[in-house]
Order: sequence, then C-alpha cells, then structure tokens
Amino acid sequence: MADEHLAFVVDDEPAMLDIMTFALETQGFRCEEFRSAEAAWVALHRTRPDLVVLDVMLPGMSGLTLCSRIRATSDVPVMLVTAKGEPAERIAGFEADAEDYVVKPFHPRELALRAQRLVRRHEPTGVVQTEFGMLRIDASGIEAQLGTERIALTGNEYKVLAALVAEPNVTIDFRGLLIAGWGDGDRLGGREMVKTAVYRLRHKLDAAVPDSGRVIESVRGFGYLLRADAA
Repeated sequence: MADEHLAFVVDDEPAMLDIMTFALETQGFRCEEFRSAEAAWVALHRTRPDLVVLDVMLPGMSGLTLCSRIRATSDVPVMLVTAKGEPAERIAGFEADAEDYVVKPFHPRELALRAQRLVRRHEPTGVVQTEFGMLRIDASGIEAQLGTERIALTGNEYKVLAALVAEPNVTIDFRGLLIAGWGDGDRLGGREMVKTAVYRLRHKLDAAVPDSGRVIESVRGFGYLLRADAA
C-alpha cells in the first residue's frame, strides 16, 4: 500500500514480539522482528525504518543503549516499551532521546495508534528551507547549514531549532519548545529533554563554526531565544 511504513520491533520475548507486530500490522505497518538490540543495530545499517519499537530490558545491549546509538546517527523515531513505569525509568528513556515510552501491560491498539502518530509527526512538512543570517535550516534533509558548513540534525533537534529561528529575539519557554520538538508540552522530564536538545545543537553549531553556539541564548529558568545579532 502507498502509505505503508516499516517498523523494526525489538523484544527478546516471542509472545510480546507477536503482540506488538500484530498491533502494528493492523494499522498498516510492515514489521521486521528482532530478538536482540545487536541484531537490530546491524539491520539499521542496511535499512532505514520509519519507526523502531524497542524493549528496554534486553540481553546484551540494552534498549536504552540502542536508542542512544540510533539517535547519534539517525532521526528515526524510537518508542521504548518496558515493564518499568517509575518516573526515573521514564526520564532515562527520554534522556536517551526516545520519542515515546509505553509501559507494559498496554492495549495493542494504543501502541499502534501512538506509533502512527510518531511516524506522521516525522513526515516532511511543506516548509523546505528557512534562512536566518548565516544559518539556514532545511526540512527536506533535516539539516542546518552555517555559512558553508552543513550540520546533520535529529528530527527533534531540527524542530527545536526551527521554532527558535521562526521567532528570533523572542524567548520561547520550555513547554513551547517541547511542543515544537515532541508534540507534547506535558511530557515527564520534558524540560531536561529540551535542555539536552539545545546542548547538542550548540555543540554541533560550535563544531561547524567556533563560538556560533552562542546564537542560542539561555533565559534562566524559562527557556531559550535565538539572538538575531549573533546569527
């Protein structure tokens, strides 16, 4: 079908793999199943899925480790699935830059609908390029360009930067940036997710052009702004 999406489903329990795969297939996903994070990581080097649904507690490499590896190299959305629903566990998942976190037991239809929402949120928008001083952001490739240097971004980093570029010299609070980057202003650990994304953006900007990370200015206790005079 034209709108079919590929999902990698990773869990070491065969019964849980069957449940998640069935749920996703009822919503039009095509699934590849993996019993370990290592096997999924190898597959990610040959195929780019539209979504990774990933158990946290896996033998060998953990789901959190795989999530961090994915996020370092790709903007593929990751949904973590775990039996642990304590706040500390959820925060750890979001600090690994997962887009969603589902606690077992879950309703299969809820999993599938949340998966659909994640994929839709990462589909390209009609905006292709936005320019601001020496900084240009490109939605078609999910990247930025500062001067002549091209900068690869994750999907969340791109959305946070795009929100700041859209309103230069205007402070955007943490909730606003959380909505822009993740589509949900009330996520547990959301402020830390925004801080992590901005830290990475600054680091990437500085790696391209030294001291350029200062274009994103902190407004203590409130949020961030893009300084028009620094771009």
